[in-house]
Amino acid sequence: MNHPIKKTPLKQTPTRRRRATPLPPEWPSFVGTAQYVGTSPSGRVTVFVDPTLGEPGVQNAQDMVNDADRIAKANDGIFGTIGGPVSVIIYAIGGATDGTGGADHGGCDYVTGAAIEVCASFGNSARVSALFEAELSECSMGGNLCGLSTGEALSRWCAAVIGNNALPDFATAPTWAQDGMPDYVDQTEPTDQDPDSIGCGMAFLSWLMSLGQTLGAIAQAMVSLGDSGTLAELYQQLTGNSAANAWPEFIAAVQALPGGVTSDDPFGQTSQLEVR
Repeated sequence: MNHPIKKTPLKQTPTRRRRATPLPPEWPSFVGTAQYVGTSPSGRVTVFVDPTLGEPGVQNAQDMVNDADRIAKANDGIFGTIGGPVSVIIYAIGGATDGTGGADHGGCDYVTGAAIEVCASFGNSARVSALFEAELSECSMGGNLCGLSTGEALSRWCAAVIGNNALPDFATAPTWAQDGMPDYVDQTEPTDQDPDSIGCGMAFLSWLMSLGQTLGAIAQAMVSLGDSGTLAELYQQLTGNSAANAWPEFIAAVQALPGGVTSDDPFGQTSQLEVR
């Protein structure tokens, strides 16, 4: 019996089309060259970097590609919705490369706010992830709470939980305490740049969570209350108690803290609420 060796005909391999490199969107502030780094496995987050940052910046961007889907999934869980696609660029905001330049985007939804700018943080990509979540969470607010002290406090709490408290130097609650603890529970400031009103909000949400409220319940209630909602009304909606009791009960709890207000989480809830 013969067993001749025959040459196996080569199969024609179809030519694969290369996927086009995504074009960067129009950024809120960045005007330089945006180098594409990658897209998260789900396709939801497309990451760019300012190439002038060199290898440390590229590392921040690659780490963002790897972490983006975890952040997006956790953010969806908090707001009870599925977010849309976004693009993010990492660069030296204000010249900073340690994350202190913060982050920015154009609006609090996935249409006007989908182009996100995040400050580079050389050697500490966890800060980049936390800053990204701060802006992503605002996209999930559906156009509500944008530019208000309440919305800013909520976004910073989302960043603290999903970002594993990587931005302690952004704390505002100690400033609020040092300035005499003004009442921003019964009123909302129409700005996201005022440390006192944001700090009051941070401490108040910490207190609510110490009462057993989850960050998800808080976030979804705040979005439903909309721009006109106050933290006192949030307290009433979540607990069923009168909004008039919110401020006196909160301030009594703050004044009873043995160590005072030394962080944005004076009631110690961050470690219990980590989202991975």
